[in-house]
Amino acid sequence: MESAIGVLAIAIGAGASIVGIASLLLGLRRSDDRLLATGRRCVLAVLLASILAVGVMEWALITHDFSIRYVAENNARSTPLLFTVTGLWAALEGSILLWVLILAVYIALTVRHFRDRASEPLVVWATIVMLGVSLFFFLLVLGPANPFELTPGGAPVDGRGPNPLLQNHPLMAFHPPMLYLGYVGFTVPFAFAMASLITGSVGEGWLADTRRTTLVAWGFLSLGIVLGAWWSYEVLGWGGYWAWDPVENASLLPWLTATAFIHSVMVQERRAMLRVWNLSLVIATFCLTILGTFLTRSGVVNSVHAFSQSSIGGWLLAFLALSAGSGLALIAWRGDRLRAPGRIDSALSREAFFLGNNLLFVAFAFVVLLGTVFPLIAEAVQGTQLSVGEPYFDRMTVPLGLALLFLMAVAPVLPWRAASGEVLRRRLLVPAWIGGALFVATLVFLARSLPTALAFGLGAFTISAIVQETWRTVRARSRADAVGRGRAAWRTLASNPRRYGGLTVHIGVVCIAVAIAASNTFATKAEIRLRRDASVTVDGYRFTYEGSRTTRSAQKTTVSADVRIERGDRDLGTYAPSVSTFPNSNQAIGTPSVRTGLTTDVYLTLVSSPNARGRITLGVSVFPLVVWIWIGGALIGLGTAVALVPARTRRVLPESTPAPVEEPV
Repeated sequence: MESAIGVLAIAIGAGASIVGIASLLLGLRRSDDRLLATGRRCVLAVLLASILAVGVMEWALITHDFSIRYVAENNARSTPLLFTVTGLWAALEGSILLWVLILAVYIALTVRHFRDRASEPLVVWATIVMLGVSLFFFLLVLGPANPFELTPGGAPVDGRGPNPLLQNHPLMAFHPPMLYLGYVGFTVPFAFAMASLITGSVGEGWLADTRRTTLVAWGFLSLGIVLGAWWSYEVLGWGGYWAWDPVENASLLPWLTATAFIHSVMVQERRAMLRVWNLSLVIATFCLTILGTFLTRSGVVNSVHAFSQSSIGGWLLAFLALSAGSGLALIAWRGDRLRAPGRIDSALSREAFFLGNNLLFVAFAFVVLLGTVFPLIAEAVQGTQLSVGEPYFDRMTVPLGLALLFLMAVAPVLPWRAASGEVLRRRLLVPAWIGGALFVATLVFLARSLPTALAFGLGAFTISAIVQETWRTVRARSRADAVGRGRAAWRTLASNPRRYGGLTVHIGVVCIAVAIAASNTFATKAEIRLRRDASVTVDGYRFTYEGSRTTRSAQKTTVSADVRIERGDRDLGTYAPSVSTFPNSNQAIGTPSVRTGLTTDVYLTLVSSPNARGRITLGVSVFPLVVWIWIGGALIGLGTAVALVPARTRRVLPESTPAPVEEPV
């Protein structure tokens, strides 16, 4: 019954997408408002159909309806409720179904937001493009990725359960949905970019129409990437958070191009420049989300994250080619209208540094893309398997990352058009001294590593520049409004949340960059063997093995080792790294135990369970500043939320009162 209802819901969604596209096209051609209204109502049908399909699948998972193949392969009676619910996105078919739901929500919200402009050709064409994308994904789940196929041979008594790695940490409930909210959200700016090219409205209007959606999608994708790093750190037991895995790279690629777009949009809004560049970045970002789905769900790469083997790779590649080809053809068609009236007046200007920022982001994306897809191309062409590992990515991306840190410090404090020597001295001299001092101190006293010292110095430079510029603005407003510094700070934020949200994001990125440099450079790793009540000291921490215990449940059997950690006279508590085995898997899953602090993480893994003599083998790692990666991610989320707040209209000051200088970032 559930299977039939689910397939019917998907078919209704696909049909509503087709009817909506046809109605909107005819309505535009005939200038018929009734047909346009019918097309908009089809968006509601698409949303309701996707909600019904997802609801039916979740009900099938919760009630353990093993007559549905997807449920039988990704659920079991012993699976806890949390991981039963998250089973929706634990494999290919369910994850595409979730994609369809999120896309339908974005389309419905967009249509509602533009309801007062519903008959404008730009909005109508954007809706047509979004419905075209939804039709493709409905066809995927109706055909090669159908989650409602029945189990061959009838329903088994019990299912296999999710992949053990996907039922071992609560972050499974948040990491994939966040990524999808980011991925799918970029459909909206893509649709408006395509609509602007189709209608010839290639000015700056479509940027304003999609700014908030672009920021929302970028914010979700940023949080999804950080949560994925946290999941890797907490679940996989290798002590790291980023390994340049192809599927990790697939999420980073659209983030890089979207970040470049968010910066260059400000140049187009302010100076009417970079029109072709921005359109290209939007199209590239959308295409990279499709490429990421291909890498994640087609089974073409071997990855701890790529859990699905399927035949949808050809479909995704065809859709990717159609999207990229259509975008490039439209840009070529409208080339005469895309000439920008503005130009860069000086190399020492905000727009010039934003352009440099963009070029670095695109170069970063190209390096990552090349390292990710080159082995696939080599295997397809020559039949040889190649591997591109961390040395390539580290060697190529570290210089680009350091250059981006430098531009992050300088660009926001530069004025538009041109900067005088006096402006540069006033805004950058003190931050440059602070950054230079920390660079030298790091190089002399902490590490003979030039990249690490540069990361510390540039991080201090960036934060100092942000703090100084913010303080300058608050002080000017305090004098102009004759209020205290606290109220002036609040008014400053309220008058330009976009700027200060962006600066908060910059601080978050600096935290992540410095934490990555520190945790890679100053980490200590050891593997120790202990018998009960024996102790070993590693990097000033004393580890005492107090015994082991075994716990059994219907879901898994877990062997844990209790290890007390002490530092000097301080007892830091008992931690329990463990290894779990699952009934339907031969793979043992280790779960690290982490003592997290503001300056240091102590990371324990159980390498081997107690042997006949009662000895265990522990992996011990001491990582500095790792928690600042997660704090940086939180700051990025906070900054994005602040940037989405509407600016408060400033009161008009008397002519004799000097107004504080503020520029959008």
